[in-house]
Amino acid sequence: MPDAPPPSTTDPATGADRAAGTEPAPAAPHLAHVAAYTLAVDCGGGGIKASVLDAAGTLRAPAVRVPTPYPLPPERLLSTIADIAAGLPPADRVTVGMPGMIRHGVVVATPHYVTRSGPHSRVLPELVEAWAGFDMEAAVERTIGVPALVLNDAEVHGAGVVAGSGLELVLTVGTGLGSALFDGGSLAPHLELSHAPVRWGTSYDTYIGEVERARLGDALWSRRMRRVVDGLRPVFLWDRLYLGGGNARRLTPQVLARLGDDVVVVPNSAGIVGGVRAWALRAPR
Repeated sequence: MPDAPPPSTTDPATGADRAAGTEPAPAAPHLAHVAAYTLAVDCGGGGIKASVLDAAGTLRAPAVRVPTPYPLPPERLLSTIADIAAGLPPADRVTVGMPGMIRHGVVVATPHYVTRSGPHSRVLPELVEAWAGFDMEAAVERTIGVPALVLNDAEVHGAGVVAGSGLELVLTVGTGLGSALFDGGSLAPHLELSHAPVRWGTSYDTYIGEVERARLGDALWSRRMRRVVDGLRPVFLWDRLYLGGGNARRLTPQVLARLGDDVVVVPNSAGIVGGVRAWALRAPR
């Protein structure tokens, strides 16, 4: 029986030789953007979180969080992301999730970053103009110097949790309401559900956002969340609903028990972990 071949010294993830004293071969041109490490940035209304993950979605450094600065024109958000990146391990690409309507990396509209001092403060017309049509994806690539992907923050969150089978709706609850819809693992066109009227002429953002949760307390707010879920179920007829975001953990056990077996609460860390899987959703520009 012939001898078994010696163990491979090639790293399966990078193709580089691990033997001591050797240099890895340069990456082939078509593999230049097969990233080993992803900088994932989750931009919210109250805070910006980031970390670097490997191809399996494992954090290579503890996640960091800074308060979202206001007022926030595009240049200030870019410099904030750059400052965070400088304190983290180098990455081969960057994923940014941010609130609002984002199409192919371009900001159509964003709700919080156009205000003077954050959510529910005065909207500044000059910031509305600065953000409308801003190519955030191209700007992040120039700023960080690696390929970038910019999506709605709920879409990145969803990329970290969906199973890829059937119709899956992701709702994130925090400053406001975020949403993302997946069909067979494919991302559907984004809907700004947060601005739709829900009751008494109020939007979902107002009805179940953080300001209202703090006013009502977790018990009454959780009952509102149940009404929202029950109201949306016949609209989407989902196979699975995922509830995430910073406030999902505040849902009371009594309400959780009544939401149904088709509803799953997922950790807020999905907003960062999804930064790796989100690249599979990227559409040609």
